[in-house]
Amino acid sequence: MAEVDRMTVRRTRSAPGKQEAEVHLGNSLLHVGKLRFAFDRGRQHSEFSYSQGWTEDPRGFALAPDLPLGLAPFFASSGRSGDQRESLPGAFQDAAPDAWGRMLMERLHGAGLSEFDTLTLTDDTTRQGALRFCDGEGRVITGDTAPVPRLIDLEDLRSIAATIERRGEVSNEALRQMAGAGGSIGGARPKANVLDDDQLWIAKFSSATDASPVERIEVATLQLARSVGLNAPEANLMLESTDSPIALIRRFDRDGPARIPYISARTALQRHGAEQGAYTEIAGFIQQHSDNPQADLTELWLRIVFTVLVTNTDDHLKNHGFVYAGDGQWSLSQMFDVNPQPERHRLLKTAIFEGAPFEASLEMAIEAAEFFSLSPSEARQRARVMARQIRDTWQTIMRRHGVTGRDLSQLAPAFEHREMELALAL
Repeated sequence: MAEVDRMTVRRTRSAPGKQEAEVHLGNSLLHVGKLRFAFDRGRQHSEFSYSQGWTEDPRGFALAPDLPLGLAPFFASSGRSGDQRESLPGAFQDAAPDAWGRMLMERLHGAGLSEFDTLTLTDDTTRQGALRFCDGEGRVITGDTAPVPRLIDLEDLRSIAATIERRGEVSNEALRQMAGAGGSIGGARPKANVLDDDQLWIAKFSSATDASPVERIEVATLQLARSVGLNAPEANLMLESTDSPIALIRRFDRDGPARIPYISARTALQRHGAEQGAYTEIAGFIQQHSDNPQADLTELWLRIVFTVLVTNTDDHLKNHGFVYAGDGQWSLSQMFDVNPQPERHRLLKTAIFEGAPFEASLEMAIEAAEFFSLSPSEARQRARVMARQIRDTWQTIMRRHGVTGRDLSQLAPAFEHREMELALAL
């Protein structure tokens, strides 16, 4: 297997017609099944089927709830919606790049890529989760990208990213470097993967459209989350003394070089397109599929409270996820993409209750506690303790990361509001 892992085939975009890839998992390239794809005249659709060997393997597990283990094929199509992302099952969509990565791939390969191209031309080393794709000869498929950059390349990457964001001209070599480093990552902001020893990190760069020090605030908020006991990734600021520092965040789908299977909450809840969901629905998935339901339920509920208290308004279903825990079970991933917004209208992207308004409501969070196996009294106590910790430390942590003066004043409404006052009074 080690020899196969070193064999790769670089390919370019495919012509309209039919394509296929063998689906594997992890560094050992465990064979999972086959993905067949067809596209013509704007219509795209796929068929995925597990291999019999995977269904009979004691290590075999379903890649997602809507892909239960068995030999029957699964179909996905862009259909009437015209959303080409829907031409792949959710677990494969999670492994494909988002806005920033797609823009890089279009710069490198040209516009009009099929969803199969977008998925398989992504740099294999940095692809989200553990899915890997091989040709019929067992060679790993990857795009024409440069090797993953090292930590020492951050300043160069920042400069390239800024030029690309401005739609400026960059060399083919620089474009290949950035597409390899950043083509696999979700989100719309400029970013890249970098290696430090054997560990992958995400480097997030300042954007030309930023009205506040976004990277400083995100790193500080993740450290604030860790300080109140939440499971947040390690995060640091690089080039901190410059006007455009870089947020460096450790990837939770890697353990050194080892790859960890991952699905988003959107995939876990079997949502499509722009469909939204509720935290109580995520709790339902945890109760059925988690390796440690009580710990994950408590963690998720505390994240709701944290989200409300720091006015995180980007909590959509793709910003929650699960990593594979073995034996067919999934564990709540570390939290990510938490960004306080001092907004007047404090609405969530994921509702607290199914069918309820998308309000950032502490009262609603307390009312929902029973769905997370917490009593009302314990919920009130935990919310009060968290609120006090946030009130007492958020400014100190922000200042420590260079958020001062006018920036700090403008951020204050994200932490000083009615829901915070209610939590403190519990």
